[in-house]
Amino acid sequence: MVIQVVFVHGIRTSATMWRPQEEHLAARGNPFTTVDLPGHGTRRDEQFTLDEAFATIDRAVRASAAHGPVLLVAHSMGGLLSLEYAGRVDAPPIAGLIAAGCTSLPRGRALLTYRALVRGLDRFPGRGEWISDRYLELTLPLETRDDFAAGGYAFDAQDPALESLEHLDLEAALPRIHVPLWFINGQFDQLRLHERLFTTLRPDAELIIVPRTTHLVTAMRPRVFNALLDVALATLERGDGPGERDVEGDAESDTPASADVADSPT
Repeated sequence: MVIQVVFVHGIRTSATMWRPQEEHLAARGNPFTTVDLPGHGTRRDEQFTLDEAFATIDRAVRASAAHGPVLLVAHSMGGLLSLEYAGRVDAPPIAGLIAAGCTSLPRGRALLTYRALVRGLDRFPGRGEWISDRYLELTLPLETRDDFAAGGYAFDAQDPALESLEHLDLEAALPRIHVPLWFINGQFDQLRLHERLFTTLRPDAELIIVPRTTHLVTAMRPRVFNALLDVALATLERGDGPGERDVEGDAESDTPASADVADSPT
């Protein structure tokens, strides 16, 4: 059984952020699809809407599901959208879900602050692109540094996308997800605000914290993330499902239900 993988990127970036994972899966022999959400990457001339974002994810999932079980892997905004998508009443055809850097409800003061920050950066020359480039230079290894910006920055989509996220109902969606679920966060990720709530709503999900890592966990520690991707793929390949092992983990488990991964080189 060959697992198909569908990748969904975060806000402002594009499908290019998954290049380290694409290389890893190509070597492993797993087919994969990376999408550009509306207003991002190759679709920057489009308007971002929730309906089209969900439709984009659904098209990729259903096309991949025609060839085998699908693992949906998503980061940040893409993770929030994928959690909502996976929790819809008419359950989509996925076998598992990795949601990275997204254990935070997108609402209230935190969301308003983030939107204000985005608008402030827009007033800088070049809309603050040099600030983003400098941040990536300081935090990411050379091998992944260019991947986040390779598809261009989706400046125009940022505020509409952030505004739309407030319409998500993740508290209702999470309990309706009935496939293996992994939350992967960097130790210093700002979107860990509601980690406890997310794991309470989905007690059989696995929470994995990657040490010495920021929000950009897929690119800052690509080898660690790829190893966790392997864990999820192995879990689906052997047919494990929610409730088939103890929440605290057992001798058969690849990782405990909530754990810090061993600190290792990127």
